[in-house]
Amino acid sequence: MDRLRSDLTAIAVLAALAAAPFVGFGEGYVLTLLARAMILAMAAVALSLLVGGAGLVSMGHAAMLGFGAYAVVILDAARIVDAAIVLPVAVLAAAGFALLTGAIAIRTSGVHFIMITLAFGQMAFFTASSLAGYGGDDGYTLYARSEVAGTRLLEDRLTFHFVCVAALAATWLLCRMLLESRFGRVLRASKGNPLRAQALGFDPYPYRLVAYVIAGGIGGASGFLFANATEFVAPAYFSWQRSGELLFMVILGGLAGLHGALIGALGFVLLEEWLSHQWEHWRIVFGVLLILAVLYLPNGLSGIPGQVAGALRKGDRRG
Repeated sequence: MDRLRSDLTAIAVLAALAAAPFVGFGEGYVLTLLARAMILAMAAVALSLLVGGAGLVSMGHAAMLGFGAYAVVILDAARIVDAAIVLPVAVLAAAGFALLTGAIAIRTSGVHFIMITLAFGQMAFFTASSLAGYGGDDGYTLYARSEVAGTRLLEDRLTFHFVCVAALAATWLLCRMLLESRFGRVLRASKGNPLRAQALGFDPYPYRLVAYVIAGGIGGASGFLFANATEFVAPAYFSWQRSGELLFMVILGGLAGLHGALIGALGFVLLEEWLSHQWEHWRIVFGVLLILAVLYLPNGLSGIPGQVAGALRKGDRRG
């Protein structure tokens, strides 16, 4: 029942995003904002696969997004803009980084894993900052968005919106299928009790590494879309602050399922945008609201209906 509820919630969110341009949210600025939210939601869903599925709390996940974005930059500087080339390169670059770093990081656990992923992410950040040929600290402005079959299809805001919806839906579906498969069951067993999983004949290490690489590849795809959405890439894409934001999106939405990452990412981006237009010092209010959410929403935003239903049942019993 819980699985069905989480699936229906995710499908409802995706359907609402697809319908948004036709129900009063078709302005260019709004579409740009929604595209940014959906791209970050892709990275958050991939991170949720690691955190909720494998118990791997990564503080370097933004580096995957950064590798995907900088793959676009490097190819753009070489005047290679065909999405059929750029996207696979972005995915492979991020997945390759995940494979190399994950092979080391996954041998650890807990706070050690967090610190190692943070260190690798910061190494990537400082490396990107030193790339003077690609803007260094100042970042790099793309000449144009990637081409699809020789056309500037991604330049149309509405088309790009639906590309992001499709990419987000594919990301959610892939991660859901992985978690429901035998592979996912081993991941969850390893998260709960690695020694028991080993006793049953399953070595958690290769399963966790594959999950880490898959999440990295998805991060690379989101980096490709992010670079095209903003047409500008900077080393900040790799920063630990961005990794922290992605992790908080997962926690804010709720760790009970992948739908939580969807809701958390959208809620985080939209709330941040709304508050930034209300007050000059909006970050203070934003921080307080996030703290309150952690304290009083143990199951995240996705758990609010359950909390309300539970409160109503208690009220009926007392009555």
